[in-house]
Amino acid sequence: MSQQDQHSAEDLAMFLAAVDGARPLPKRDRVILDAPKPSPRPRQRELDEAAVIGELLHGPLAIDDWLDLGGADSFVRSGLSRTVLRDLRRGRWSIQGHVDLHGMNRHEAHEQVTEFVAESLAAGKRCLRIVHGRGHGSPGREAILRQLVKVWLGRCKDVLAFCHAPPSDGGDGALWVLLKAGGKARDRS
Repeated sequence: MSQQDQHSAEDLAMFLAAVDGARPLPKRDRVILDAPKPSPRPRQRELDEAAVIGELLHGPLAIDDWLDLGGADSFVRSGLSRTVLRDLRRGRWSIQGHVDLHGMNRHEAHEQVTEFVAESLAAGKRCLRIVHGRGHGSPGREAILRQLVKVWLGRCKDVLAFCHAPPSDGGDGALWVLLKAGGKARDRS
């Protein structure tokens, strides 16, 4: 045996003599460390988002909304020449303001569109862009806001015309809107 092995044997004998008569601690006194807890999930937010989506898809619409959901891609106020719509599509007016409705439910979007049109009229803006999205984030990929925004704009007396934006400016996910020149908002529904 080497000298290091002898020291080890001597050290072991001394250790055993030192712990002679010792007994293990009872198990109930030991601390048990649990595995780390998973990060919290925002369950209420998930429930709220699911409720909003369910409301958008299955919530009741007014009878007028059902009748108006014709899916028209463009609109020009009756009594106006179709050249107004043609000029709007061709970009005759520059966009003076825009609003993005992504992530909003229909009530929030309606309020936002109403405020946006009123503020734009008050500021003397004529041509606007409203981004409503294509519905890709909705269950069933239904473009609910796209249809509703058209209904709301068609009811607003201050809207002269609207059409889908060109692909470079949002395409089917956005509308260009032409407002009356000057004046105050009259009917902001």
